[in-house]
Amino acid sequence: LCNCSAVGSISVSECNATTGQCPCLEGYAGLRCESCAKGFYLEQRSQQCHSCNCSPTGSSSTQCDDSGQCQCKVGVTDLKCDRCSDGYYWFNETTCEPCQCNNHSNTCDSLTGTCLNCQENTKGDHCELCKDGFYRSADPTHACHRCPCSTVASTGTCRIQLGETAPRCDKCKTGYTGPNCNQCDNGYYNSDSICVRCECNGNVDPALSPSMCKPESGECIGCLYHTAGFHCEECEDGYVRDPKGTNCTRKEATPGPEIRELTTSAPNASKATSFSTAVINSTLSPTTIQTVFPMSSSDNSTSTFGDVSWTQFNIIILTVIIIVVVLLMGFVGAVYMYREYQNRKLNAPFWTIELKEDNISFSSYHDSIPNADVSGLLEDDGNEVAPNGQLTLTTPMHNYKA
Repeated sequence: LCNCSAVGSISVSECNATTGQCPCLEGYAGLRCESCAKGFYLEQRSQQCHSCNCSPTGSSSTQCDDSGQCQCKVGVTDLKCDRCSDGYYWFNETTCEPCQCNNHSNTCDSLTGTCLNCQENTKGDHCELCKDGFYRSADPTHACHRCPCSTVASTGTCRIQLGETAPRCDKCKTGYTGPNCNQCDNGYYNSDSICVRCECNGNVDPALSPSMCKPESGECIGCLYHTAGFHCEECEDGYVRDPKGTNCTRKEATPGPEIRELTTSAPNASKATSFSTAVINSTLSPTTIQTVFPMSSSDNSTSTFGDVSWTQFNIIILTVIIIVVVLLMGFVGAVYMYREYQNRKLNAPFWTIELKEDNISFSSYHDSIPNADVSGLLEDDGNEVAPNGQLTLTTPMHNYKA
Protein backbone atom coordinates (compact mmCIF):
# COMPACT_ATOMS: atom_id res chain seq x y z
CA LEU A 1 0.00 0.00 0.00
CA CYS A 2 1.26 3.50 -0.86
CA ASN A 3 -0.24 5.11 2.25
CA CYS A 4 0.40 8.70 0.87
CA SER A 5 -0.52 11.82 2.91
CA ALA A 6 -3.90 13.07 2.09
CA VAL A 7 -2.64 16.72 2.61
CA GLY A 8 0.77 16.67 0.98
CA SER A 9 0.43 14.16 -1.84
CA ILE A 10 -1.22 14.47 -5.18
CA SER A 11 -2.87 11.05 -4.92
CA VAL A 12 -3.40 8.93 -1.92
CA SER A 13 -3.30 5.57 -3.74
CA GLU A 14 -0.59 6.23 -6.26
CA CYS A 15 3.10 5.86 -5.53
CA ASN A 16 6.26 4.59 -7.12
CA ALA A 17 6.05 0.79 -7.36
CA THR A 18 9.72 0.37 -6.70
CA THR A 19 10.47 2.99 -4.05
CA GLY A 20 7.00 3.70 -2.76
CA GLN A 21 7.53 7.49 -3.14
CA CYS A 22 4.25 9.34 -3.23
CA PRO A 23 3.87 12.29 -5.62
CA CYS A 24 4.05 15.43 -3.32
CA LEU A 25 2.48 18.82 -3.67
CA GLU A 26 4.72 21.93 -3.70
CA GLY A 27 6.15 22.52 -0.27
CA TYR A 28 5.88 19.00 0.88
CA ALA A 29 8.52 16.32 1.14
CA GLY A 30 9.05 12.83 2.49
CA LEU A 31 8.23 9.31 1.26
CA ARG A 32 4.57 9.85 1.89
CA CYS A 33 4.66 13.71 1.52
CA GLU A 34 4.05 14.04 5.24
CA SER A 35 6.60 16.88 5.99
CA CYS A 36 7.36 20.36 4.68
CA ALA A 37 10.06 20.79 2.09
CA LYS A 38 13.08 23.01 2.55
CA GLY A 39 12.09 26.67 2.48
CA PHE A 40 8.66 25.83 3.82
CA TYR A 41 7.25 25.60 7.29
CA LEU A 42 4.20 23.95 8.79
CA GLU A 43 1.54 26.41 9.74
CA GLN A 44 0.09 25.16 12.99
CA ARG A 45 -3.44 26.34 12.54
CA SER A 46 -4.05 24.90 9.09
CA GLN A 47 -1.49 22.14 9.35
CA GLN A 48 -0.31 23.04 5.86
CA CYS A 49 3.13 23.90 4.60
CA HIS A 50 3.73 27.52 3.62
CA SER A 51 6.75 29.00 1.91
CA CYS A 52 9.26 30.76 4.17
CA ASN A 53 9.78 33.37 1.43
CA CYS A 54 12.94 34.66 3.09
CA SER A 55 14.72 37.63 1.47
CA PRO A 56 17.70 36.31 -0.42
CA THR A 57 19.75 39.42 0.48
CA GLY A 58 18.67 39.85 4.06
CA SER A 59 18.57 36.28 5.27
CA SER A 60 21.39 33.86 5.79
CA SER A 61 19.28 30.82 4.89
CA THR A 62 16.15 29.95 3.02
CA GLN A 63 14.92 27.97 5.98
CA CYS A 64 12.66 29.43 8.64
CA ASP A 65 11.31 28.13 11.93
CA ASP A 66 7.81 26.88 12.67
CA SER A 67 6.61 30.48 12.98
CA GLY A 68 7.98 31.44 9.58
CA GLN A 69 10.80 33.63 10.99
CA CYS A 70 13.74 33.65 8.66
CA GLN A 71 17.34 33.78 9.82
CA CYS A 72 18.38 37.38 9.22
CA LYS A 73 21.80 38.83 8.67
CA VAL A 74 23.28 41.48 10.99
CA GLY A 75 21.40 44.76 10.66
CA VAL A 76 18.37 43.05 9.05
CA THR A 77 15.05 42.45 10.69
CA ASP A 78 11.43 41.51 10.13
CA LEU A 79 9.83 38.11 9.55
CA LYS A 80 11.22 37.68 6.06
CA CYS A 81 14.47 39.57 6.70
CA ASP A 82 13.46 42.18 4.20
CA ARG A 83 13.98 45.34 6.33
CA CYS A 84 17.03 46.90 7.91
CA SER A 85 17.12 47.24 11.64
CA ASP A 86 17.08 50.67 13.33
CA GLY A 87 20.40 52.36 12.75
CA TYR A 88 20.92 50.55 9.44
CA TYR A 89 20.01 51.16 5.84
CA TRP A 90 20.17 49.23 2.57
CA PHE A 91 23.55 49.62 0.98
CA ASN A 92 23.66 48.86 -2.75
CA GLU A 93 20.41 46.92 -2.24
CA THR A 94 22.39 43.89 -1.09
CA THR A 95 23.03 44.39 2.61
CA CYS A 96 22.22 46.68 5.50
CA GLU A 97 24.93 49.08 6.61
CA PRO A 98 24.99 51.20 9.78
CA CYS A 99 23.62 54.74 9.46
CA GLN A 100 26.30 57.40 8.97
CA CYS A 101 25.02 60.19 11.28
CA ASN A 102 28.23 61.35 12.93
CA ASN A 103 26.97 60.16 16.29
CA HIS A 104 24.19 62.78 16.24
CA SER A 105 21.37 60.34 15.47
CA ASN A 106 20.61 56.64 15.89
CA THR A 107 18.14 56.26 13.04
CA CYS A 108 18.03 56.89 9.37
CA ASP A 109 15.84 56.15 6.41
CA SER A 110 16.17 52.39 5.73
CA LEU A 111 16.19 52.93 1.96
CA THR A 112 18.18 56.12 1.42
CA GLY A 113 20.25 56.24 4.61
CA THR A 114 19.21 59.86 5.34
CA CYS A 115 19.61 60.48 9.04
CA LEU A 116 16.48 61.20 11.04
CA ASN A 117 16.05 63.41 14.12
CA CYS A 118 19.54 64.91 14.16
CA GLN A 119 20.48 66.00 17.66
CA GLU A 120 22.78 68.62 19.20
CA ASN A 121 21.77 71.43 16.80
CA THR A 122 22.83 69.52 13.68
CA LYS A 123 21.18 68.91 10.32
CA GLY A 124 21.96 67.36 6.95
CA ASP A 125 21.66 63.88 5.42
CA HIS A 126 24.27 62.64 7.83
CA CYS A 127 23.89 65.29 10.58
CA GLU A 128 27.12 66.77 9.32
CA LEU A 129 25.96 70.42 9.32
CA CYS A 130 24.95 72.86 12.03
CA LYS A 131 21.46 74.29 12.11
CA ASP A 132 20.84 77.87 11.02
CA GLY A 133 22.04 80.18 13.76
CA PHE A 134 24.72 77.74 14.94
CA TYR A 135 28.36 77.21 13.99
CA ARG A 136 30.71 74.24 14.30
CA SER A 137 33.46 74.90 16.80
CA ALA A 138 37.09 74.34 16.05
CA ASP A 139 37.63 72.15 19.11
CA PRO A 140 37.98 68.37 18.71
CA THR A 141 34.31 67.76 19.54
CA HIS A 142 33.18 69.89 16.59
CA ALA A 143 30.03 70.69 18.51
CA CYS A 144 27.53 73.20 17.18
CA HIS A 145 27.23 76.41 19.22
CA ARG A 146 24.78 79.24 18.85
CA CYS A 147 25.96 82.19 16.74
CA PRO A 148 26.49 85.51 18.55
CA CYS A 149 24.38 87.21 15.88
CA SER A 150 21.05 88.88 16.52
CA THR A 151 18.32 88.18 13.99
CA VAL A 152 17.42 91.88 14.26
CA ALA A 153 20.85 93.02 13.09
CA SER A 154 21.78 90.11 10.79
CA THR A 155 20.57 86.94 9.11
CA GLY A 156 21.45 85.13 12.34
CA THR A 157 23.91 82.75 10.67
CA CYS A 158 27.68 82.73 11.10
CA ARG A 159 30.80 80.69 10.45
CA ILE A 160 34.44 80.51 11.44
CA GLN A 161 36.78 81.73 8.76
CA LEU A 162 39.96 79.86 7.99
CA GLY A 163 42.64 80.69 10.55
CA GLU A 164 40.20 82.28 12.99
CA THR A 165 38.81 80.98 16.26
CA ALA A 166 35.82 83.28 16.69
CA PRO A 167 32.81 83.19 14.38
CA ARG A 168 31.72 86.03 12.09
CA CYS A 169 28.14 86.78 11.12
CA ASP A 170 27.47 85.93 7.49
CA LYS A 171 25.56 89.09 6.57
CA CYS A 172 24.56 92.18 8.53
CA LYS A 173 21.29 93.93 7.84
CA THR A 174 21.15 97.51 6.63
CA GLY A 175 22.52 99.93 9.21
CA TYR A 176 24.62 97.39 11.12
CA THR A 177 28.27 96.41 10.87
CA GLY A 178 31.05 94.62 12.75
CA PRO A 179 32.03 90.94 13.06
CA ASN A 180 28.90 90.25 15.10
CA CYS A 181 26.72 92.97 13.52
CA ASN A 182 26.48 94.69 16.89
CA GLN A 183 27.68 98.14 15.76
CA CYS A 184 25.88 100.89 13.86
CA ASP A 185 27.10 101.55 10.35
CA ASN A 186 27.98 105.00 9.02
CA GLY A 187 24.88 107.12 8.71
CA TYR A 188 23.14 105.39 11.63
CA TYR A 189 23.08 105.84 15.39
CA ASN A 190 22.14 103.67 18.36
CA SER A 191 18.62 104.30 19.66
CA ASP A 192 17.60 101.83 22.39
CA SER A 193 19.92 99.12 20.98
CA ILE A 194 18.50 99.63 17.47
CA CYS A 195 20.42 101.37 14.70
CA VAL A 196 18.36 104.25 13.30
CA ARG A 197 19.24 106.33 10.24
CA CYS A 198 20.70 109.79 10.93
CA GLU A 199 18.23 112.60 10.25
CA CYS A 200 20.24 115.52 8.89
CA ASN A 201 17.77 116.86 6.29
CA GLY A 202 20.29 116.30 3.48
CA ASN A 203 22.67 118.91 4.88
CA VAL A 204 25.61 116.58 5.63
CA ASP A 205 28.03 115.19 3.03
CA PRO A 206 28.95 111.53 3.76
CA ALA A 207 32.26 112.04 1.96
CA LEU A 208 33.25 114.78 4.41
CA SER A 209 31.57 113.30 7.50
CA PRO A 210 31.28 109.51 6.99
CA SER A 211 29.48 108.91 10.28
CA MET A 212 27.07 111.82 9.50
CA CYS A 213 25.90 111.90 13.13
CA LYS A 214 27.16 110.93 16.57
CA PRO A 215 26.57 107.17 17.02
CA GLU A 216 25.45 107.54 20.64
CA SER A 217 23.00 110.46 20.29
CA GLY A 218 22.18 111.04 16.61
CA GLU A 219 23.36 114.67 16.60
CA CYS A 220 24.43 115.59 13.08
CA ILE A 221 28.12 116.31 12.42
CA GLY A 222 29.38 118.85 9.89
CA CYS A 223 26.21 120.68 8.83
CA LEU A 224 26.61 122.30 5.40
CA TYR A 225 24.95 125.10 3.45
CA HIS A 226 24.96 127.46 6.47
CA THR A 227 22.68 125.16 8.48
CA ALA A 228 22.84 124.38 12.20
CA GLY A 229 20.90 122.56 14.90
CA PHE A 230 20.66 119.00 16.19
CA HIS A 231 19.38 117.75 12.80
CA CYS A 232 20.81 120.59 10.67
CA GLU A 233 17.26 121.88 10.50
CA GLU A 234 18.00 125.52 11.31
CA CYS A 235 19.99 128.30 9.65
CA GLU A 236 23.15 129.77 11.08
CA ASP A 237 23.08 133.19 12.69
CA GLY A 238 22.80 135.80 10.00
CA TYR A 239 21.03 133.44 7.58
CA VAL A 240 17.37 132.76 6.84
CA ARG A 241 15.38 130.29 4.74
CA ASP A 242 14.82 131.31 1.17
CA PRO A 243 11.22 131.69 -0.05
CA LYS A 244 11.19 128.07 -1.19
CA GLY A 245 12.22 126.95 2.30
CA THR A 246 15.11 124.82 1.05
CA ASN A 247 18.34 126.82 1.32
CA CYS A 248 19.76 129.21 3.89
CA THR A 249 20.67 132.61 2.44
CA ARG A 250 22.29 135.61 4.05
CA LYS A 251 19.82 137.73 5.98
CA GLU A 252 18.93 141.02 4.32
CA ALA A 253 18.96 144.07 6.62
CA THR A 254 15.49 145.47 7.31
CA PRO A 255 15.27 149.25 6.64
CA GLY A 256 14.06 151.48 9.44
CA PRO A 257 11.00 153.73 9.33
CA GLU A 258 11.03 156.14 6.42
CA ILE A 259 11.98 159.68 7.34
CA ARG A 260 9.92 162.08 5.32
CA GLU A 261 11.51 165.46 6.05
CA LEU A 262 12.83 167.05 9.20
CA THR A 263 13.27 170.83 9.20
CA THR A 264 14.93 172.69 12.05
CA SER A 265 15.23 176.46 12.28
CA ALA A 266 18.04 178.18 14.05
CA PRO A 267 17.29 181.49 15.77
CA ASN A 268 19.95 183.40 13.89
CA ALA A 269 19.70 181.54 10.60
CA SER A 270 18.03 183.05 7.63
CA LYS A 271 17.16 179.71 6.16
CA ALA A 272 16.12 176.45 7.79
CA THR A 273 18.35 173.43 7.63
CA SER A 274 16.49 170.44 6.17
CA PHE A 275 17.22 166.75 6.09
CA SER A 276 15.72 164.86 3.18
CA THR A 277 14.46 161.33 3.18
CA ALA A 278 17.08 158.64 3.83
CA VAL A 279 18.00 156.65 0.78
CA ILE A 280 18.89 152.97 1.19
CA ASN A 281 21.04 151.41 -1.44
CA SER A 282 19.89 147.80 -1.83
CA THR A 283 22.95 146.92 -3.88
CA LEU A 284 25.26 147.31 -0.90
CA SER A 285 26.18 144.69 1.69
CA PRO A 286 23.13 143.34 3.58
CA THR A 287 24.70 144.25 6.91
CA THR A 288 25.23 147.93 6.08
CA ILE A 289 22.71 150.64 5.29
CA GLN A 290 23.96 153.58 3.38
CA THR A 291 22.10 156.69 4.47
CA VAL A 292 22.45 159.89 2.53
CA PHE A 293 21.70 163.18 4.33
CA PRO A 294 21.63 166.13 1.87
CA MET A 295 22.16 169.34 3.88
CA SER A 296 21.45 172.86 2.67
CA SER A 297 22.52 176.12 4.33
CA SER A 298 22.17 179.83 3.58
CA ASP A 299 25.50 180.20 1.90
CA ASN A 300 26.08 176.94 0.03
CA SER A 301 24.78 173.34 -0.28
CA THR A 302 26.91 170.40 0.75
CA SER A 303 26.25 166.66 0.86
CA THR A 304 27.38 164.36 3.60
CA PHE A 305 27.51 160.64 3.00
CA GLY A 306 27.91 158.13 5.81
CA ASP A 307 27.69 154.43 6.24
CA VAL A 308 25.81 153.65 9.41
CA SER A 309 25.43 150.13 10.70
CA TRP A 310 21.82 149.16 11.30
CA THR A 311 22.76 147.82 14.76
CA GLN A 312 24.53 151.08 15.63
CA PHE A 313 21.49 153.02 14.47
CA ASN A 314 19.23 150.99 16.73
CA ILE A 315 21.61 151.50 19.67
CA ILE A 316 21.63 155.26 19.13
CA ILE A 317 17.83 155.45 18.97
CA LEU A 318 17.50 153.33 22.11
CA THR A 319 20.04 155.47 23.98
CA VAL A 320 18.19 158.67 23.08
CA ILE A 321 14.88 157.18 24.26
CA ILE A 322 16.42 156.12 27.60
CA ILE A 323 17.92 159.59 28.17
CA VAL A 324 14.61 161.30 27.42
CA VAL A 325 12.74 158.99 29.79
CA VAL A 326 15.28 159.55 32.59
CA LEU A 327 15.07 163.34 32.15
CA LEU A 328 11.26 163.26 32.21
CA MET A 329 11.28 161.12 35.36
CA GLY A 330 13.75 163.51 37.01
CA PHE A 331 11.63 166.53 36.12
CA VAL A 332 8.45 164.92 37.44
CA GLY A 333 10.26 163.94 40.68
CA ALA A 334 11.57 167.47 41.19
CA VAL A 335 8.12 168.98 40.72
CA TYR A 336 6.62 166.50 43.14
CA MET A 337 9.25 167.16 45.80
CA TYR A 338 8.82 170.94 45.45
CA ARG A 339 5.06 170.70 45.87
CA GLU A 340 5.47 168.46 48.92
CA TYR A 341 7.86 170.97 50.42
CA GLN A 342 5.39 173.82 49.90
CA ASN A 343 2.54 171.82 51.41
CA ARG A 344 4.57 170.90 54.47
CA LYS A 345 5.65 174.52 54.92
CA LEU A 346 2.07 175.78 54.77
CA ASN A 347 0.62 173.10 57.04
CA ALA A 348 3.34 173.04 59.71
CA PRO A 349 2.51 175.00 62.96
CA PHE A 350 4.72 178.01 63.47
CA TRP A 351 4.54 179.55 66.91
CA THR A 352 6.14 182.74 68.22
CA ILE A 353 6.29 183.56 71.87
CA GLU A 354 6.98 187.10 73.01
CA LEU A 355 7.92 187.55 76.61
CA LYS A 356 7.34 190.91 78.18
CA GLU A 357 7.33 192.12 81.66
CA ASP A 358 3.56 192.21 81.85
CA ASN A 359 2.45 189.38 79.63
CA ILE A 360 3.37 186.58 77.24
CA SER A 361 2.18 186.85 73.64
CA PHE A 362 1.55 183.77 71.43
CA SER A 363 1.11 184.09 67.71
CA SER A 364 0.90 181.55 64.92
CA TYR A 365 0.75 181.55 61.19
CA HIS A 366 -1.23 178.35 61.12
CA ASP A 367 -4.66 178.69 59.60
CA SER A 368 -6.35 177.03 62.54
CA ILE A 369 -4.83 179.24 65.34
CA PRO A 370 -7.87 181.52 65.73
CA ASN A 371 -9.97 178.54 66.69
CA ALA A 372 -7.26 176.72 68.64
CA ASP A 373 -7.72 175.91 72.28
CA VAL A 374 -4.73 177.35 74.12
CA SER A 375 -6.06 176.65 77.57
CA GLY A 376 -3.61 173.81 78.03
CA LEU A 377 -0.51 175.59 76.88
CA LEU A 378 0.34 176.85 80.32
CA GLU A 379 -1.20 174.95 83.16
CA ASP A 380 -1.24 176.52 86.57
CA ASP A 381 -3.74 177.02 89.27
CA GLY A 382 -3.78 180.73 88.62
CA ASN A 383 -4.18 180.58 84.85
CA GLU A 384 -7.27 182.12 83.35
CA VAL A 385 -8.54 182.55 79.84
CA ALA A 386 -10.25 185.81 79.10
CA PRO A 387 -13.29 185.94 76.83
CA ASN A 388 -11.28 187.78 74.21
CA GLY A 389 -8.84 184.87 73.91
CA GLN A 390 -6.12 186.31 76.14
CA LEU A 391 -4.42 184.00 78.56
CA THR A 392 -3.78 185.49 81.98
CA LEU A 393 -1.03 184.03 84.10
CA THR A 394 -1.45 184.69 87.75
CA THR A 395 1.38 184.26 90.22
CA PRO A 396 1.82 185.48 93.74
CA MET A 397 4.04 188.26 92.40
CA HIS A 398 2.82 189.12 88.89
CA ASN A 399 -0.05 188.70 86.47
CA TYR A 400 0.75 187.94 82.83
CA LYS A 401 -1.64 188.26 79.90
CA ALA A 402 -1.40 186.72 76.55
